[in-house]
Amino acid sequence: MKPPKRRNVPATGRLIGYARVSTDTQGADPQLDELRAAGCTIIHEEHASGADRGRPVLMRLLKEIRPGETLVVVRLDRLARSVSHLLAVIEQLETAGAHFRSLRDPIDTTTPQGMFSLQVLGAVAQLERALIAERTRAGLLAARSRGRIGGNPGLRARDPEAIRKIKKSRDAGYLNTVLAQVDAWLPTVRRMRPDQPWGDVVRVLNRGQATPAHHASGRIWTVERLRRTVHRLVAEGLADRTLLGRAPPQRSDDRLVRLVAGIKTAAPGHTLQQIATQLEAMRERTPRGGTRWHPSSVRHLLIRAERLGLLATPIDHTATTLQS
Repeated sequence: MKPPKRRNVPATGRLIGYARVSTDTQGADPQLDELRAAGCTIIHEEHASGADRGRPVLMRLLKEIRPGETLVVVRLDRLARSVSHLLAVIEQLETAGAHFRSLRDPIDTTTPQGMFSLQVLGAVAQLERALIAERTRAGLLAARSRGRIGGNPGLRARDPEAIRKIKKSRDAGYLNTVLAQVDAWLPTVRRMRPDQPWGDVVRVLNRGQATPAHHASGRIWTVERLRRTVHRLVAEGLADRTLLGRAPPQRSDDRLVRLVAGIKTAAPGHTLQQIATQLEAMRERTPRGGTRWHPSSVRHLLIRAERLGLLATPIDHTATTLQS
């Protein structure tokens, strides 16, 4: 995951603190004191271990934070499980027009120096993934050269107990994988569902054929896969059940307004021309039934979406990202 680009949203809002302690017996007072001293007017406390992927307080905070506000933590390890998780959280903050600061680390997305440090972290995360993949491939080749056959002996023997354990482990692994990437796609689902049908949500997440947004397992989203994943999050109490509701019948114009709003929310930096190109790749027809989209048509739909309150952040009509 690439570190997010800095957006021109001034940090004029409140400082909101986030403090996490690993157990109920571990006190958060030192973190609270530092956050208050830094000027945080609101502080959210979470009791969860560093490896715990389910953090409802953090998820709610990221959903409710407003443009211009800054999320503040004492140290990076209080917020993120890994570099990739940190980058995903910061990307969600940037999408909302908010900022991030760590008091004891050189990360502050309101300063050029802080953004440079974030770019370095992104490069380190990419290198780490490449090294892990290379070591895995080398290990498999070495094992095969020695005649070792991978896999579980119990599965090869079709042992029912071994199959049950593997299935349980895979279910847990799948949930962990989904949670590790949830910040990258769940905000779009929340923005579009249940007003939009699952098919439109999937097409926005996949962002057309040219730039697919891959599913947590590395595959492109399908309607069935996305619906099943959201069902799982709802069952775990990590998503609202209203997301599973039936989409109402829509007029063609209303559907296009919501679809363009979903695209803009999922990719805030897209220009009008890029959105038009994506709509053509998705084979969407214009309000007049044509197949060629013009930036002015996209602008008209975005203005309607803004009036209906469908956009995560208001449109800056003078920003270059809206120019064709």
